[in-house]
Amino acid sequence: MAEQAIWSGTISFSLVAIPVQLVKAVEPGRVSFRMLHNKDYSPLQRRMFCPEEEKIVPADEIIRGYEIGPDKYIVITDEELESVSPERSRTIEIVEFIDMKEVDPIYYAHPYYLVPSKGGEKAYQLLVEAMARTNKAGLAKFVLGEREYLVAVKSMEGALALITLHYSEEVLPDKDISPKEKESEAEVKSRIKKNIKNMMADFNPEKYANERRKKIMNILKKKAKEKAPVEASQVEEEEVEGPADLVSALKESMRKVKKNR
Repeated sequence: MAEQAIWSGTISFSLVAIPVQLVKAVEPGRVSFRMLHNKDYSPLQRRMFCPEEEKIVPADEIIRGYEIGPDKYIVITDEELESVSPERSRTIEIVEFIDMKEVDPIYYAHPYYLVPSKGGEKAYQLLVEAMARTNKAGLAKFVLGEREYLVAVKSMEGALALITLHYSEEVLPDKDISPKEKESEAEVKSRIKKNIKNMMADFNPEKYANERRKKIMNILKKKAKEKAPVEASQVEEEEVEGPADLVSALKESMRKVKKNR
């Protein structure tokens, strides 16, 4: 698999340890745009603006606050956050095996693939086959970045998939959206059941597509053929303390992660 690894380590349970790499399983279909200045096409940057003083706030004057009410915050420092941040995982340690049929899909968050690293191919394949045969998934805690995830490792089409799961406190109760009264008319129930039965089909995701994305990409391709792309004027970037915006912060964070890997 040519996809670049997000993480590398081992997956383990009991006395078994298999070297693996974590790679993306899906690519969001969203088409991203940069905001440009219409006069010179320069990419615009987000800055932290203080409405009270009506000025841009430098990085060394920015702190975090947890909102507890209108205009009321509890200030927390970087050191306090670091003190409770979990250590980066080197191992996906399976603590128990479960039946994925018992997991409501509402708990599913984000899918990844686990691919074998050099030397772990045979053990990896044995685990894939064992999980497929028993139809079980391994449950584990896993730290990626600065967040600890609850994850399920399962066999999927000859490979291992890792699915991050929502914690129970993240799932909202459905009591406010469920019908207050149960349907009592037998004819309506029967008609609904009949309609569902008549519309049954095998799930084939290739039948469906993100039509808006396709139309946007067609517009972009057409415009690229008809007219040369605009270019921003070259300007020297002003040196600032810390990243100027969220995108820069994420890029810098990823650069450090790759450097320390």
